[in-house]
Amino acid sequence: MATAPHTPPRTLADRNRRTLMMGAVVAIVSLAMGFASVPLYRIFCEKTGYGGTPQRADSVAGIKIATGHTLSIRFDSNVTPGMPWKFYPEHPTDTITIGSRDMAIFVAKNMSDKPVTGTAAFNVSPSQAGAYFTKIQCFCFTQQTLKPGEEVRMPVIYFVDPKILDDPDNRDTQEITLSYTFYPVENGKKPS
Repeated sequence: MATAPHTPPRTLADRNRRTLMMGAVVAIVSLAMGFASVPLYRIFCEKTGYGGTPQRADSVAGIKIATGHTLSIRFDSNVTPGMPWKFYPEHPTDTITIGSRDMAIFVAKNMSDKPVTGTAAFNVSPSQAGAYFTKIQCFCFTQQTLKPGEEVRMPVIYFVDPKILDDPDNRDTQEITLSYTFYPVENGKKPS
């Protein structure tokens, strides 16, 4: 009968070294996950609409209009403290037919005597409607630079997917709010 080869017992120094190495690996993996969590969470929200993150599309091709089904869309606009812009929707509400493409216009004016670059963060409420609120074109996809005193009209082209009518969490939704907040961008970098 063959016996298993005998391995010598590990010394205390060997066990300590192994424990230290395992701890270092766990620390490095934890640090990497910490850095990766923000972009991974953003991608997750964009794909699922979680947290009121609207979807993006190139067009309404293949979307059927839900004739007779309308929703009220409310537009909210904000600037962070210290952002020298006036920012507001031309019309604070709109009634749309679900599935049809629509457009809202927002106005931004630089109230300062210097060029100011801003970027807009956005969300939809109720948050469960984010999976069905889809933007085709939006000023929020790029940074905006306004010269001193410059005023611009910025479009948002969007639609609400008719699948919202089949979702038990959204079936009774009467109003969706699209909210934007403009943040200053310094040296061409997004705020962290």
